[in-house]
Amino acid sequence: MTMEYLGKVAEFGFNHWSTHIPVPEQIAVELMQNHNRRVLVWIKNEGPLHMALMKGKDYWYLILNKELVKKLNLDENTQVSIRLEKDLSEYGHEVPEEFQVLMDQDEEGMEYFSSLTKGKQRSLIYLVTKVKNPESRMRKSLAILHHLKSAKGKLDFRQLNEWIKHYNNL
Repeated sequence: MTMEYLGKVAEFGFNHWSTHIPVPEQIAVELMQNHNRRVLVWIKNEGPLHMALMKGKDYWYLILNKELVKKLNLDENTQVSIRLEKDLSEYGHEVPEEFQVLMDQDEEGMEYFSSLTKGKQRSLIYLVTKVKNPESRMRKSLAILHHLKSAKGKLDFRQLNEWIKHYNNL
């Protein structure tokens, strides 16, 4: 199901995650089957972007990070075309090939990864996805699986960052 509307960029004005686009209540409710708030978003025909529908006191919205705001040249009160679809992907992000190959080969690592919450899984996938260089994505994937196995599935981002530094220096 695809939903389209004209949205207006807005600011909360109280923290660095303040830029957002309100989503009409009817559209948000229709897209939230089984309480899953993950959606694919196209802003000004750029996308798909993996996002979550967020609920404020008064309305639903999509959070925009500074990088996206800059890339799409968005300012407060700018009207933009928005297209939303339910995100049916397993993790709410496209899994990088390098990470998937390692998980397919490492049963123990996959078991620990699968035991994490969906949010933690998405965070780890995003850590790999945001890296452009395939060799660097592979190193980061190796570091993540190494950390999960050595920590017996207990995710500690401080320790993980140490492993990432280690693998980056190999």
